[in-house]
Amino acid sequence: MALVMRMQTKTVGEEASRRRASLSRRVLDILLLCTGDMEHLDENMKERSFVLQLAVWGLRGVARVILANNPLSGALILAALYWASPWQGLLGTLGILASTLTAVIMGQDRTEVSGGLHGCNGMLVSLLMGVFSSAGDWYWWLLLPVCLCSATCVFLYSGLTSLLVHWDLPVAVFPFNIIIILYLLCTGPNNPYFPHHSAVPPGVLEPNGTKVIVVAVISGIPLGVGQIFACDAMGPSLLILGAVVLYSPLLAAHALLGSAVGTLAGLSMAVSHDFLYSGLSGFNGALGCMAVGGLFFTFSWRTHVFAVASAFLSAYADIALGNLLGTVGLPACSWAATLTATLMLLLTGSLAAYSIPIDQVKAPEHNLYSRRRQWIARNTLERDSTVVECENAPTQANLNLTSLYSLGKNNNKPVKGERKPLLIRHEINKSDH
Repeated sequence: MALVMRMQTKTVGEEASRRRASLSRRVLDILLLCTGDMEHLDENMKERSFVLQLAVWGLRGVARVILANNPLSGALILAALYWASPWQGLLGTLGILASTLTAVIMGQDRTEVSGGLHGCNGMLVSLLMGVFSSAGDWYWWLLLPVCLCSATCVFLYSGLTSLLVHWDLPVAVFPFNIIIILYLLCTGPNNPYFPHHSAVPPGVLEPNGTKVIVVAVISGIPLGVGQIFACDAMGPSLLILGAVVLYSPLLAAHALLGSAVGTLAGLSMAVSHDFLYSGLSGFNGALGCMAVGGLFFTFSWRTHVFAVASAFLSAYADIALGNLLGTVGLPACSWAATLTATLMLLLTGSLAAYSIPIDQVKAPEHNLYSRRRQWIARNTLERDSTVVECENAPTQANLNLTSLYSLGKNNNKPVKGERKPLLIRHEINKSDH
């Protein structure tokens, strides 16, 4: 009886452990469905209403700002923006809707629209217009230029695509950088309708500017990730970083690494403390490091070192452009990271072999897996061809020997009318005896 009870207890325990394993496997499968590019969602959305499709396209556009392509990541980022400032969240939502709808009306490529490539530029323009506006929050007249400038980004994107496609280069956020500079130049700081603050060069130091607060400098590293969306609050910045982790942990690690590199570059150039503490000195480094460290290049130790170099170059270029444009009251925006990433994609040599065609760019983990699978398939093909050659080598050798033997036999056969000098010589010697 005790043995039967022991066996029943063991069976119940095994079933419970099996259920727990099955439940954990289901949870893991659901989490995996929410990571990466979520291409399966696009298949499910094809038969849905236009409003739902537009919402997914817009959320992908939100995530595209930080080089991700995941609608759930976009939803987390949008929630972070509303958490930091409801006014900024409203401006970002309006900008991404205006640019996406304009792209649909203009009949732009469906892949670009559904991937959020048009929406991200409109969102960045609207966020920066709100940040630099000196009229304060909830200035409703600002919605008019927000819609117009966001829609104009689509025209620039379409035109630049025709130019950059010849070199397989992404348009990225060139339209945003151009439009925001043009808007600030047109309005000016003292415009009666759309006034804005003047940008301050990062090299302007306060008295005793060499003394820094270490804790504030370290806190500026995650803030550098949030500054990609013009967000300088710690909580929303951490939520934005979590959204990047959901899309790709490898990309999130490079975002933090690039922001740290940018902060280090700012310290070496003794930039203003506000730039260090608020994360402004790190966000271009974060973008430059993310673009190279697994997104446009397959991740390896070579490209990892390459990404760190790109982060340093982006950070120093941002300081230089900030000092240059700051003299006329203009911000450097993300010109440094955009130009640096474009330059890296144009490089030749051994590192060029790691670059990924623009239309095949996915999450860094997917890029790495695809590259490894191609490498294994190529090695298997080479090994199989070597084995076939080795197996055919003895047969070929036998054929060659047979051919030589046949050729020798044919050479020994007398040809009609040909004399045999050796036999004649032997018969003559025989007659002499």
